[in-house]
Amino acid sequence: MSDVTNGHRSVLVVGGGMSGLSAALEAAEAGFPVYIVEKEPYLGGRVARMNKYFPKLCPPACGLEINFRRIKNNPLVRFFTMAEVVKISGQPGDLDVTVKIAPRYVNEKCTGCGLCAEAAETEVPNPFDYGLSMVKAAYLPHEFAFPMRYVIAPDVVGTAEAEKIRAACPYGAVDLDMQEKVFDLKVGAVIWATGWLPYDASKIAYYGAGRYKNVITNVMMERLASTNGPTKGSIVRPSDGAPVQRVAFVQCAGSRDENHLPYCSGICCLASLKQATYVLDQNPQASVTIFYIDIRALGKYEDFYAKVQSDARIRFVKGKPGEILENAETGQVTVQVEDQETGAILRDAFDLVVLATGMVPTTADQKVPAEAAYDEHGFMLAAQPSSGLIPAGCVKRPVDVASSVQDATAAALKAIQAMVRR
Repeated sequence: MSDVTNGHRSVLVVGGGMSGLSAALEAAEAGFPVYIVEKEPYLGGRVARMNKYFPKLCPPACGLEINFRRIKNNPLVRFFTMAEVVKISGQPGDLDVTVKIAPRYVNEKCTGCGLCAEAAETEVPNPFDYGLSMVKAAYLPHEFAFPMRYVIAPDVVGTAEAEKIRAACPYGAVDLDMQEKVFDLKVGAVIWATGWLPYDASKIAYYGAGRYKNVITNVMMERLASTNGPTKGSIVRPSDGAPVQRVAFVQCAGSRDENHLPYCSGICCLASLKQATYVLDQNPQASVTIFYIDIRALGKYEDFYAKVQSDARIRFVKGKPGEILENAETGQVTVQVEDQETGAILRDAFDLVVLATGMVPTTADQKVPAEAAYDEHGFMLAAQPSSGLIPAGCVKRPVDVASSVQDATAAALKAIQAMVRR
């Protein structure tokens, strides 16, 4: 692909989650050509994997569908999936960007019919479900994927099974000869909106994540509750698929801890309060215990906290659990904690324990391939060495979806300013 001729007025948005989509559409609808580069095979980011999100507690398909329609209707937006930016050079208003695209092994002829998946035999862990399920080696990332195009797992490429998959496609969409592509873009500004990663709970050894099947993280809970998730929306024990009656939420799992994440992510309390309602809406006879240090539900979310707190089926225990143990025979997990209000040592058994892990910026490990400024935790600073590089959303600080969208709008304006002032 050759350099773009109108590059000085083009904006590159790195990251196709809610922040990236919002920034891209704001810039495009202001009349500027926009390129979106997304590492996953679909747009929508982590919001696409949620069951519901604040502030309206609506399913992700609601907001994402509107944005996808805006993209389809706007010729100024182009996007590249399974792609990453490997180099940025130049000056604000005149930036050279190198993009690398991994082979998808399925081209634009794909109709989403699913015949390739029917021909596949090998199963691989489903990344969309955080490994809670398996998926065929020819798979659609998820049922609302945009673009609606299948992916062939590299695991089977070069095998007889891959040839069987190719033969099953009547449209010539399976292209096993696809190679990695590298091309250059000329743009005027770059908005970095690569989002966040959930903290690796397996590093908190005393909580047993990764060892105990019935200890999961908050992002996994979203998938369990989602109708397009591994259990079709039924919140059950991963160990045996049994319904859950007693569920515990452990707040600040690794957060506000100098050995893990020393900061508060701000939204984990709200996520657990929301997920407690998932459990009780599905099983009115269930009970929920939330172990916490502080409940942080500020401003407009305080009413939601008060509503959840008033539910007699939900117990709040002020204390950070010191250990979680599994009963290998029953699969139940026992949480041990000192109740800070009474001084009593509690040991309660649960069917499922949900760890509220914090948000880690993607830039903590994967730095921008250009000069950039970060804080001590890897979040990008609002003030960057170059006015042509603008961070947006959760790479700056942990925020909810609504705040990410607001920040993305501001980032689009800054990108436009960086170009027109040139």
